[in-house]
Amino acid sequence: MRSDPPSLFEVDNSSRPLADRLRPTSLANVVGQDHLLSPDGPIGRMVADHRLVSMILWGPPGCGKTTIARLLAEATGLAFEPLSATFSGVADLRKVFAAASRRREVGQGTLLFIDEVHRFNRAQQDSFLPYVEDGTIILVGATTENPSFELNGVLLSRCQVYVLKRLDDRALDTLIDRAEALTGTTLPIDDDARDALVAMADGDGRYLLNLVEQLFALPGPIDMATLTEVAQKRAPAYDKAQEGHYNLISALHKSMRGSDPDAALYWLARMLDGGEDPLFIARRVVRFASEDVGMADP
Repeated sequence: MRSDPPSLFEVDNSSRPLADRLRPTSLANVVGQDHLLSPDGPIGRMVADHRLVSMILWGPPGCGKTTIARLLAEATGLAFEPLSATFSGVADLRKVFAAASRRREVGQGTLLFIDEVHRFNRAQQDSFLPYVEDGTIILVGATTENPSFELNGVLLSRCQVYVLKRLDDRALDTLIDRAEALTGTTLPIDDDARDALVAMADGDGRYLLNLVEQLFALPGPIDMATLTEVAQKRAPAYDKAQEGHYNLISALHKSMRGSDPDAALYWLARMLDGGEDPLFIARRVVRFASEDVGMADP
C-alpha cells in the first residue's frame, strides 16, 4: 500500500530550533519565575481573575519574557499582537490600534506585546497612552534595560513593572530534562560536564538550549574538553554606557574604599573581561586616590 506524499503545507517541526519546540504551552510550565506566576504571585492572581493590567516585563535575555506574554493572552482569551520595537514604527502601531478597536466593538480584547520596548522613542511610547487608558489594548512590554531610565514616566505610571529573574541552576536542569524527553535521547555528557554546561548558560535558557541542540548532534560521549570547544567563550553580559556599566564601576570604587582587595580585583576583572576601556578604569582609580585616599589624610 502506497503512503500519501507529505503535504507541501505541513510544518516540519524537526527543522525548528530546539528552544522554539520546547516553548511552554501553559504558564504552569514556565520555569524560574514562580515569584510572579505561582497562584500567589501577582501575575498568577491576575490570570486567575481574568483581569490583566498593562505591564512591563524587565529581565535578562532568555528568561521567558516573550513566552509569558503569549501565554498570558492565551490564558485570558485575548488576541495576541506581537511587535518588535526594533523593526516597527508608528504606522505598524496604528494598524494594531485600529484592529484592536474593531475587536473591542465585538467584545474581544487585545494584548499588544512589544519586544525591546525601550527602543521606541518618547513620541512612539506616548502613542500607547490613549489606548492603554481606555482599555483598547493591554500592553505588555519586554525590556532588558532599566525601565526607569528608558521609558516615559507617563507610560510607567500606567503599567506595572515586574522583574524577571535570571534562571537558576534548578530551572536550567529542568530545561535539559525536557530537551532529553522531547528528543528521546540522553545528553551524552557526564555529571561534571552537565554542571559546566549549566554554568556556561549563566541563567539564559535560550542559550542553554542552543548549546544542548549542538551537543545532541555530536557523537558521544562528550567530555569537558569537547564541551569547552563547542561552547567556545561566551561574550560576558556587560554594557559600556548603561546601568550595568555604572554598577560595576561603583562596586569597584566601594571595594577599594572598604579596603577589600579581593573584591576590588574581582570587579576589575569583570570590567576588563567585559571589554571596558582600561583608560576609563585608570581615570576612576586616580579619582579614587585623590578624592578618597587623599581627602582621608590631607
